[in-house]
Amino acid sequence: MNTKYILLLAFLFSYVIMPAEIKVASVLGDNMVLQRNTEVKLWGKAKFGEVLTVSASWQKGKIKTVCNGKGEWLVKVKTVNAGGPYTILISSNKEKVILKNILLGEVWICSGQSNMEFPITGYGDTPMNGSTDILIHADNNNIRLFNLRRAVASTPQENCAGNWAIASSENVASFSAIGYLYAKQLQQKLNVPVGIIHTSWGGSSIEAWMSKETLYNFPDALRQTTQDNIPKHQRATNLYNGMIAPIVNFTIKGAIWYQGESNLRNYKEYAKLMASMVESWRKDFGVGEFPFYYIQIAPFSYGGFNSALMRDEQLKAMSIIPNSGMVSTIDIGEEKCIHPAEKIIVANRLAGWAFSETYTINGIPYQSPTYKSMSIKDSIATISFENKSLGLSNFGKEIDCFEIAGSDSVFYPAKMMIVQKQAKVWSPKVKVPVAVRYAFCNFPKTNGFLYNIAGIPVPSFRTDNWVK
Repeated sequence: MNTKYILLLAFLFSYVIMPAEIKVASVLGDNMVLQRNTEVKLWGKAKFGEVLTVSASWQKGKIKTVCNGKGEWLVKVKTVNAGGPYTILISSNKEKVILKNILLGEVWICSGQSNMEFPITGYGDTPMNGSTDILIHADNNNIRLFNLRRAVASTPQENCAGNWAIASSENVASFSAIGYLYAKQLQQKLNVPVGIIHTSWGGSSIEAWMSKETLYNFPDALRQTTQDNIPKHQRATNLYNGMIAPIVNFTIKGAIWYQGESNLRNYKEYAKLMASMVESWRKDFGVGEFPFYYIQIAPFSYGGFNSALMRDEQLKAMSIIPNSGMVSTIDIGEEKCIHPAEKIIVANRLAGWAFSETYTINGIPYQSPTYKSMSIKDSIATISFENKSLGLSNFGKEIDCFEIAGSDSVFYPAKMMIVQKQAKVWSPKVKVPVAVRYAFCNFPKTNGFLYNIAGIPVPSFRTDNWVK
């Protein structure tokens, strides 16, 4: 064999097997969206002492950094207004890495359990309404999706598995339905690129999404979720370590959350657990008190639990988590299916919170009327509401899920009439009312629900604190 040919083969072989010196964090890649008009982090690994030069095509100048003793590098890059596509070049004196087709826009994460993980194409025999029409119109270069693969870990991880993809019928089909539809609403209304990072696991507990330091404040929850028989996706800190820690350097605008079904066993702590989780995430991401919008669990025929107690805790959480908002799903639950098909409605209601509170767009109804107080006159209980400026409506349907009780704590089905943005509630069986409940059960069997006139539902509530 020709000596020159042998030398060429040896050179090519050594080039192929030579490991790359510059490594970029796994959540950074081609097709990503970076948060506009802020300062974002770019980070990764390289050889100790390696001098790296980072340049972004949307700005003049270059940034130099030196890889530290742990083989880590990180730079902060200022971003400009929405646009693109752009490139990022990371180079040393030996090699270079180019990230291509990058857009600047809005970046959100979506997380939780199966109702957030639920894809556009549904789960087996469990469908999503309107999925085919969504997929027909899914192609959109200005929506980018990062689907973080499931991972558990006992300690916080630096990297995760996943890649950025441009919204298309194929890519959207297997993505979080609520995550994608929320991103679509933002993209169309704001007319800027939107990136959505999906990190969910069906059946997961909130404790699994919390850091070890945060869970130390909840000894009972920590003890319950570290027992030997706990599934890996419900075990304390496992999903935080594997599916949140790897992305905390990625600059985000906010987060949406749909979880709670797996925490019915300890619903009494849920509001405080979620508040602590959000506080911890905000500290870890380091971008301030970012908006956190979440979905109240939907009615379903849970066995042995009254899920209205969890819904009550989720509603309370809104008052103790700054810059948060809750979407009620009281009207779209399904008695025999824990995954309601009306994901479009959920995403629209979430988007209403973002448009109004985060992007300060006026004129879009988004808040549910919520229970404020009760007064009694004769045999009629009058219920007053917060956020009632739009008034109340039953949209012409009979509401069969009000109950009323006297001092004996026995509840009876009640009639309801809307009068001057209040609900008048009564029953001939209760002469002196003491308490009223609305849809306060696993699955309210009723012809209609109570809304404001924009169609945003009143969440289930009770005026009492009785144990039964």
